[in-house]
Amino acid sequence: MSYDAKVVYELRNLSGAGVMECKKALEETNGDMEKACELLRKKGIETAAKKQSRSAEQGLIGSYVHTDGKIGVLVEVNCETDFVARTEEFVNFVKELTLQIAAQAPRWVAIEEVPEDIRKEEEKIYQAQLSESGKPEAVQKKIVEGKLNKFYQANCLLEQEYIRDGDKKIKDLLVETIAKVGENIIIKRFVRLKLGEE
Repeated sequence: MSYDAKVVYELRNLSGAGVMECKKALEETNGDMEKACELLRKKGIETAAKKQSRSAEQGLIGSYVHTDGKIGVLVEVNCETDFVARTEEFVNFVKELTLQIAAQAPRWVAIEEVPEDIRKEEEKIYQAQLSESGKPEAVQKKIVEGKLNKFYQANCLLEQEYIRDGDKKIKDLLVETIAKVGENIIIKRFVRLKLGEE
């Protein structure tokens, strides 16, 4: 079954996908706009996951200084081409990251960057808290894992809840942006300065 151009373009505007992809998605979902959007989103995320292995040497350094002048952020975000670095989607993504970092004060970009000594110290603290609990060792281990995950969510940018949408993490926003721009994106590094902080 064929769908008229108006419906196809409506889906294109909603999803950001190409015209042919939108036509196929409408055919696969029998014209159900919501299901077609979901299908395109899933395909976009799968494609984005494949793109995450490609090298990214271009990009932007984004900056943000809070209105009171007491918090400042610089973040380096890389992509594959200078063309994408100038697109509205990429620029907005970098801007959102600066706001996220200013508001949530992460210490690292990803879990892999957390130094081993800090991770072990956190683990030791959680184990000490549970040592007198009388809970079985397997249960204690699960609780320590849960507390470590909470530590990562508070301190690693990619694991944090997105300040504009609590149902989404920054790593989800990253994958969505990769799907939209069609290139790999890497959040390379950031620095957050707060007046008077060591």
